[in-house]
Amino acid sequence: MAPTGTPEPTTPTPTPAISPALNATDRDRLLHGTHHAPHSVLGAHPVPGGVAFRAFRPFARGVTVVAGELRAELHDDGDGFFSGLVPLQGVPEYRLSVAYDGAVQEVEDAYRFLPALGDLDLHLIGEGRHEELWQALGARTMTHQGVAGTRFTVWAPDAQGVRLAGTFNFWDGTGAPLRSLGATGVWELFMPGIGEGELYKFEITRPNGSKTLRADPMARRTEVPPSTSSIVTASHYTWGDEEWLAQRPQVPAHEAPFSVYELHLASWRPGLTYRQLAEQLPAYIKDLGFTHVELMPVAEHPFGGSWGYQVTGFYAPTARLGTPDDFKFLVDSLHQAGIGVLMDWVPAHFPRDDWALAEFDGRPLYEHEDPLRAAHPDWGTLEFDFGRREVRNFLVANAVYWCEEFHIDGLRVDAVASMLYLDYSREPDQWTPNEHGGRENLDAVAFLQEMNATVYRRVPGVVTIAEESTAWDGVTRATHHIGPGGFGGLGFGLKWNMGWMHDSLDYMSHEPVHRKFHHHEMTFSMVYAYSENYVLPISHDEVVHGKRSLVSKMPGDWWQQRANHRAYLAFMWAHPGKQLLFMGQEFAQGAEWSETRGPDWWLLDPAYGAEADHRGVRNLVRDLNTVYRHTPALWQLDTDPAGFQWITGDSAEDNVLAFLRYDADGSPLLAVSNFSPVVRHEYRLGAPDDIPAWHETLNTDTAHYGGGDITNPAPIKPEPQPWHGRPASIRVTLPPLATVWLRPA
Repeated sequence: MAPTGTPEPTTPTPTPAISPALNATDRDRLLHGTHHAPHSVLGAHPVPGGVAFRAFRPFARGVTVVAGELRAELHDDGDGFFSGLVPLQGVPEYRLSVAYDGAVQEVEDAYRFLPALGDLDLHLIGEGRHEELWQALGARTMTHQGVAGTRFTVWAPDAQGVRLAGTFNFWDGTGAPLRSLGATGVWELFMPGIGEGELYKFEITRPNGSKTLRADPMARRTEVPPSTSSIVTASHYTWGDEEWLAQRPQVPAHEAPFSVYELHLASWRPGLTYRQLAEQLPAYIKDLGFTHVELMPVAEHPFGGSWGYQVTGFYAPTARLGTPDDFKFLVDSLHQAGIGVLMDWVPAHFPRDDWALAEFDGRPLYEHEDPLRAAHPDWGTLEFDFGRREVRNFLVANAVYWCEEFHIDGLRVDAVASMLYLDYSREPDQWTPNEHGGRENLDAVAFLQEMNATVYRRVPGVVTIAEESTAWDGVTRATHHIGPGGFGGLGFGLKWNMGWMHDSLDYMSHEPVHRKFHHHEMTFSMVYAYSENYVLPISHDEVVHGKRSLVSKMPGDWWQQRANHRAYLAFMWAHPGKQLLFMGQEFAQGAEWSETRGPDWWLLDPAYGAEADHRGVRNLVRDLNTVYRHTPALWQLDTDPAGFQWITGDSAEDNVLAFLRYDADGSPLLAVSNFSPVVRHEYRLGAPDDIPAWHETLNTDTAHYGGGDITNPAPIKPEPQPWHGRPASIRVTLPPLATVWLRPA
């Protein structure tokens, strides 16, 4: 008998088993693509009485749970839902055997996996500070919980639900809903068994309940346009440019030789892939002596005949020419040939294609929510919302991505002016002033500063280059240096000198007899030459679409056009600033660029009657670059006024310009341009009195370049006759429409 006061032993009452089937609400939300937590109801979950297994397999005839020796067939609940309660103590490792008409597949259950994205990633995304965003968002192959597959993640904070559609589920995303990870707006799904090469998109349920099928904003590979799917990819490339990367940070770009050959990738040699370009392009650029190439367009874009300024795949090299690893091969080949690689980068705006970024999750997301701020008035595109931290993060990380993953040496940032001003191309009633009442886009300023600071901090030796066409103060000033306008600098390394380009091209387009009235257009640039770190661009924008090629802008007959062309290039290479030349201009192509035929290479065919004329200009470009590289006076002090002195900037009647360039040790180069069609014999120029003699190191009129071969073969010694405000002078023969460079003998 039990002691007094002790209760009688009782038999435990068994807990009644519950039904494993989904309730009507969850079923409805899954069927309509509006479930934010599918993993909470699908997969395996401990419940009273055992483990509830639930699967959502549209079109399946049956689903069986397989765990070791256990095989438990689930009940068909209709509409593709299957469930069952298995009397187990805990959730086992299991697979699903799914029967379809005529086939049975044994697969992993995507809904048995924990999130494959960590808390730190989510925290950084929420803060807008994930500098390696491409590692966290998009499609990434991985082994998760011991199983190989692909993690899919996408930022869509306004979506009611997100599902994954692709080749692996016959583009029906019904059975592949993603889960929402907290308040970050990130949706995630690890898909076991899915690997490289699979095509996919995200099916997004908008706030109004409608559906939209979208390419992945973070896709690192895409289909070849006009197809628009994203592709699961992983890089297997092994780089061979360690020597290049090691030497790259040694000298800042603005203190180094920097001459750029700008080319349209798909049309430089039409039909060539990235790897085929790697067989030809490095050798061509190295032979011409350019230090860098600027590639356009790189990021994926819908219209192949464009410059690529309407980007739909910000993280994907265009698939027209090959895979991302193929593009790496091209960059690597250029580096191993000693050539730097710049790319055009377009963070200002994006197109309205309904499969890309526009109203991505049903509401303005990447674009500004104010329609007046979102719509770009010139290009019919949408401007990024630079004030939204996740959007800013998307772009900053993108800049880092190209530099780190593809070893890009510099980003030429397109359309900076359109980003900086709220009233850019807008009428007075189409914009709203900033909080200080000004026209500056403070969000864009903050974004550009963050982008530049981040890239320069993370990637040694990289350079960012602004295409900025206004007089904004401090484009190439450090971000922490406050200017007179109250702003820190934008932090770019270099800036395109659009003013010099337009002024000098206008001057050159006039007949020589009229040039004296436009002389100031060739000298005005020196008023502001040291306000920024400049690149002098003869870019794609100036030699296409009705603006005529460079040689066709020149007046006179064919001989004079070529002479003007050569004289102008040598003037440009001697002027303070770096150089950029668009393809075709290096051999005086007369026709404008065409995306279908590319440069007119046939002009260099020895069988062509005027081949020597074009080859002569290319010979000059090669020699300009060769002398330039070996003459520090032409690049070392590009941003220092101590590196430049006028000899004569006011000889308008003669159409003559002469100036000195100095290197850091004081060694000079004298550049003299005669933009009149007459020979000027014994032309007197003021000169330093401490140089015993000068010799001609380059003359654009030599026969080798197609000129009249009027040269100064003998050393030129100074005379004690003062001239141009100097104690000594020299007498030089100036060929017609030519530029001459003189060095100390």
